[in-house]
Amino acid sequence: MAIEASVSSAGQPQVPGPAQRDYYYWFRSFVAGGVAGCCAKTTIAPLDRVKILLQAHNPHYKHLGVVATLRAVPKKEGFLGLYKGNGAMMVRIFPYGAIQFMAFDNYKKLLSTQLGISGHIHRLMAGSMAGMTAVICTYPLDVVRARLAFQVTGDHRYTGIGNAFQTIYLKEGGISGFYRGLTPTIIGMAPYAGFSFFTFGTLKSLGLAHFPELLGKPSLDNPDVLVLKTHVNLLCGGIAGAIAQTISYPLDVARRRMQLGAVLPDSDKCLSLTKTLKHVYSQYGIKKGLYRGLSLNYIRCVPSQAVAFTTYEFMKQILHLN
Repeated sequence: MAIEASVSSAGQPQVPGPAQRDYYYWFRSFVAGGVAGCCAKTTIAPLDRVKILLQAHNPHYKHLGVVATLRAVPKKEGFLGLYKGNGAMMVRIFPYGAIQFMAFDNYKKLLSTQLGISGHIHRLMAGSMAGMTAVICTYPLDVVRARLAFQVTGDHRYTGIGNAFQTIYLKEGGISGFYRGLTPTIIGMAPYAGFSFFTFGTLKSLGLAHFPELLGKPSLDNPDVLVLKTHVNLLCGGIAGAIAQTISYPLDVARRRMQLGAVLPDSDKCLSLTKTLKHVYSQYGIKKGLYRGLSLNYIRCVPSQAVAFTTYEFMKQILHLN
């Protein structure tokens, strides 16, 4: 990690102590992760909204496919309809991305230095732990964002972020109303984040180890350190996202249906993870139920993860985190 020395009143450089370096590292890791998350989610916001509409079988669009829904939403709700709920998403995703990436870096250090766990396995463990940490810290914002994205113009239950928070709190059991679907989210996030960070980190280390001249370039903040070229970063991030999504997608479907709660007519059958998975499977099957919208998820998760990892790697160089 590169740290700029400060200058005392006597003109002598002062190197920050361990506590200052830790704070500096945590703060810049937090900022880099937040920026990466926002860039990634803004890139795929329209696809994200269509995914929610399809996963929960919104009555206005349930008869349509992915492409048809992408065309129908602007016609029915205007172009900005594709970004409905994105304001709440940005409020959530900055702290989510910041906490996830910051936690990953620190969990990885902890596992290596305190527990002696290293190699590829510590990426998998650190990624899983980081994903679960970020989910728990930002889950209420994700619930509100899902509710707003599920609404259709002319058929609104909530008028905005503040009203959604107030309504859920008053009508759905107080604080517990914001944590519907938390269990499948955490269970689903463990393999998703774990395999995402594991795949990206492994591809990155293998690429730089075996093909440094072809895949690598000097880091902006330290020419002696090699980092992946931008297009290679994007490719590795996309592959990581695709693998992680395939493994965890049914749990994501269950999570969304539980989050939407009273908004859905069959909410009484989606009160727990097991009941929700059984209901979706018995009612819609595997392809049209547990994996409904997966094709869209591949389209959205590949650029999302690609942009997230690439932005984070770039921000680390700009903020001297390497």
